[in-house]
Amino acid sequence: MFYSIKGILTHMEPGVAVVECGGIGFKCLTSLSTQRALPKIGEQVLLYTHLNVREDALDLFGFATLRELNCFKMLTGVSGVGPKVGLAILSELTPEQVAAAVATGDSKALTRANGVGPKLAQRIALELKDKVKGLQTGSAGFAPAGPVSAAANADAAVNALTVLGYSPTEAAAVVAGFDSALPVEELIRLSLKAMGGGMK
Repeated sequence: MFYSIKGILTHMEPGVAVVECGGIGFKCLTSLSTQRALPKIGEQVLLYTHLNVREDALDLFGFATLRELNCFKMLTGVSGVGPKVGLAILSELTPEQVAAAVATGDSKALTRANGVGPKLAQRIALELKDKVKGLQTGSAGFAPAGPVSAAANADAAVNALTVLGYSPTEAAAVVAGFDSALPVEELIRLSLKAMGGGMK
């Protein structure tokens, strides 16, 4: 329903940012990562938003980047992962780190977030892995955890970029421009930098 909100940042507390727009203060629930990227109180801010509708409440979530918003949507689409857990994960890990963890099957990285135990972390890694596999045709799939070949690094980076909302074709074309022997997270970082104009 809401794509983004732009206005003056009037209040901030842990997990909350209030953006005044048209005389109305919109309470946006945020991750700590987004809060670290916010300007000072009284300055203009733009947040990409997601409205979560429940029987007893309408919660507006705000994110500093589209990548973080897309990652939040993917996470909360996993069975057992609510908005609170989604924010907890994105407060501990960047979208790139979440994508790399999913791409390499490193569920342990997800347990750094409050409220995410080993079982839930494994479910997140498995379900997101399956979702991305479903989006890809003719892909070699995800790289296994542990030592991986250069080709597997490139495949994992492409899959991780797909988790962040890029098309497999677009991701593969950009990743191909870098040395596939680089670590997966570095390939993701360089690819995102190269595609910087397409998605924040």
